[in-house]
Amino acid sequence: MGFISCENVVKKFGSFVALDHINLEIPQGKIFGFLGPNGAGKTTLIRIINRITLPTEGRVLFNGKELKLSDIERIGYLPEERGLYKKMKVGEQAVYLARLKGLSRAEATRELMKWFQKFGIQPWWNKKVEELSKGMAQKIQFITTVLHKPELLILDEPFSGFDPINVNLIRDEIIKLKNEGCTIILSTHNMESVEELCDEIALVNKARLVITGNVDQIRKDHGHNRVEVCTLADPEKKELSGKEGLFSVVSSEESKGGIRSILEVAPGASSKDILSCIADQAEIVSYQPLMPKMNEIFIKLVGESGGATSQSIEDYRKSDPKTNRQ
Repeated sequence: MGFISCENVVKKFGSFVALDHINLEIPQGKIFGFLGPNGAGKTTLIRIINRITLPTEGRVLFNGKELKLSDIERIGYLPEERGLYKKMKVGEQAVYLARLKGLSRAEATRELMKWFQKFGIQPWWNKKVEELSKGMAQKIQFITTVLHKPELLILDEPFSGFDPINVNLIRDEIIKLKNEGCTIILSTHNMESVEELCDEIALVNKARLVITGNVDQIRKDHGHNRVEVCTLADPEKKELSGKEGLFSVVSSEESKGGIRSILEVAPGASSKDILSCIADQAEIVSYQPLMPKMNEIFIKLVGESGGATSQSIEDYRKSDPKTNRQ
């Protein structure tokens, strides 16, 4: 059983099915990527886990027990829709948000000062929120999300709007939180972040779970049987020759004084025999299996499951307010 378990979760808005019998296990102490095109149902499930809304059918378990309202104190949630009170001072608002999570004013101020110093934003403590840049405001919201040291951290597009330096800053903090035992749900469209950070993923499309599992295993399962080999350039020979029963050459190109080739490996062919064949033709610099990028797998699986929805849940709810109910 996972740290978070979704059992036959269904969510309907009137006749519209936002989630269709979702069964999901999120392991403790891991970074779990929650993926899907716009309108797939990701945000709806996140809101159910965070008790913002309730499922129409099914249930969510938190560490083996049915999720209850008091569990929210153990959760940190950074929604995609950012929002701070513009007229409040930064420090005043950060303390207010921390106290909502159960910290005393003294505890909140002490811990906030540590985070503000770490992020280099101490001078902004007495500034008004409306004076902040978008990136600065997002830093404040990230800090107030993790300040109470939640057991479960839900991050919806946490890197949106950040420059590369601040992306690295937030990424490093996410990794540190994981290493300290925090379970993290990461909802994002950035597949590079998924490959870099996530241990496991779930992909939903059109309200249904398409696939879930270990990231590396999913990449391996959906890959072609291909390898990349780099050899030193030979003036008399520009590319490798394939050999029946071992490999064929898919592509070959000059790269940094050498030749980079993509090989399609024949079923049952051993790396030892392939390397021996290549070594007879050129000097080998590197040899490694190729796995598809998560972006390729995402596009492939969404296409196979019927393509992306043409209308998001929010669009649907706005077009028919009568369906906006639990």
